[in-house]
Parts: sequence; C-alpha cells; structure tokens
Amino acid sequence: MTRIIAGVASGTSLKVPASGTRPTSERVREALFGALDARGEIDGARTLDLFAGTGALGLEAASRGASSVVLVELARQAVQIAKQNASAVAKRGACEATVVAAKAQKFLAESGAEFDLVFIDPPYDLARDVLTEVLELLAPRLSDDAVVALEQAKRAGEPPIPETLEVLREKSYGDTMVYTLMRAQAPTISE
Repeated sequence: MTRIIAGVASGTSLKVPASGTRPTSERVREALFGALDARGEIDGARTLDLFAGTGALGLEAASRGASSVVLVELARQAVQIAKQNASAVAKRGACEATVVAAKAQKFLAESGAEFDLVFIDPPYDLARDVLTEVLELLAPRLSDDAVVALEQAKRAGEPPIPETLEVLREKSYGDTMVYTLMRAQAPTISE
C-alpha cells in the first residue's frame, strides 16, 4: 500500500494503477523527505513532479507544506489516479495539486512557471537522450536555490547531467539511486 508518510495528509492511502507505474518505495520517500525537511526545502516550495505516476512524491510535498504542486504524467490511467490522489490529499488540508496530462518535455518547453523543488522519477527504461532533454529543459524553470531529486535504477549508471545542473548528493537505496541536483553556479572571475 502506498500512503502519505507525514504532514497534514499523513496516512492518506494513495491509489496505484494495476500496471504501468512504479511508485517510489516508502523507504526511499521517507529518506528523501527527511533530508529535504532537514534543509527546509519543502515548506512554501513551488513543486513540480515530472513522470508523476500516482503523484506520491509531489503529494508528499503538498502534505508537508509545499505552496503549490504540479504533477505531470502522460499515461491516461495514471493521470486519472493522480487526480483522485490529489483530491484525497487536498481534502486533508494540503494544497491542491494541478495534474497535467503531457510529456515532460512538452510541459517544460511550454511552461513559464518557476519551481523551487522538482521530483523526476522516470520509467527505469527511459532513454538517456530523453532524460538529457528533460534536464536541459528543466534548468531555466528552476529558481536560484531550487533542488531537484532525480530517481533512477542503480543499473542505469550515472545520469546525463547537463552543464546547467550539478550534483549535490547521491544516495543508494537498494537498486535505486537518488541524485540531488541544483542549478550550476556560474564561475566567478577574479581580478
């Protein structure tokens, strides 16, 4: 069973499609959100959940105080379930999440919004060039202090991080790797 771990919607059960999605395990979510909470990254954050599936990551952020949440998912069945999950979490007092049925690349290319906290949990079989494109399109959508959490299979190896982003931390959880990214800082020129 997938559920919200903490915050105003703690314990809320989330629906999961019978097939086609792989929700982030509770163990990984608990560790990830513990680290984000400790750094004060969630409260008031404008949050984006790409490849949202059930919406578990974005909705966990909503439960813990994010000011806004956008869930982006392409699969029709997952979109419907994400909408149901978003409604259940909002009824418990969390911010309302917007569910967008679109490819991540299309959303990023067309959105003018800026985000403080981004979750990227693509299908494990997503082509590297697609992930590269998503990360490149994401960088201009990030606020100056934004944090990005990228989850992928350990067997996938190092993710294709573009020069516009840098890795702050990487952590292994069984067969899952979580990379914490931020915007790359422009080099300073000393005189």
